[in-house]
Amino acid sequence: MSWIKTVPFQEATGRLKKLYERVTGPDNNVDNIMMAHSLRPHSMEGHMALYKNVLHHSANSVPKWFLEVLGVWVSSLNRCDYCVEHHFSGLQRLLGDAGRGNAIRSAIKAETPETAPLDTAQIAAMHYARKLTEAPADMAEADIQALRTSGWDDGEILEINQVCAYFAYANRTVLGLGCSTDGDLLGLSPNNSDDPADWGHK
Repeated sequence: MSWIKTVPFQEATGRLKKLYERVTGPDNNVDNIMMAHSLRPHSMEGHMALYKNVLHHSANSVPKWFLEVLGVWVSSLNRCDYCVEHHFSGLQRLLGDAGRGNAIRSAIKAETPETAPLDTAQIAAMHYARKLTEAPADMAEADIQALRTSGWDDGEILEINQVCAYFAYANRTVLGLGCSTDGDLLGLSPNNSDDPADWGHK
């Protein structure tokens, strides 16, 4: 499941066991990206808090399905198949339109986001995400202004930025530790966006 030792759910004790109990899906399944933190539960806790607040918080105003689109896009650019598969499954569940979701994925695979069934503002966000992922040192204030011009307000721009930044972290966690999807249940995500402490995957 990863290139370093991990502690399975049934062997966890203490703080790790309590964290596992908070993030488990059906049949006590723990995603491999979280299990990769098992030798340092404090970093797992930090990862989950970031994930929950960036992607799954009720105070966000960007639609959750589109935040997942950005996650799949960034992960695809980083060639992180683990996150692409997990978050595309989540995107499909949230969007509820398999045909549209597949068309978005095809555009992502072709690296032509402008051909995706997205509106002008969403395509602008995709262009921002690509530049931030591939050439972060080249970002300029004009990139923010382009998002404003397309219709995003500054709070929404912050959400877009944070999702791109989170996936840079998550992709490198997965790729750097050799996480696979073996044994994972794809497409699960926290349902309770109102409680930052509720990390349950259902």
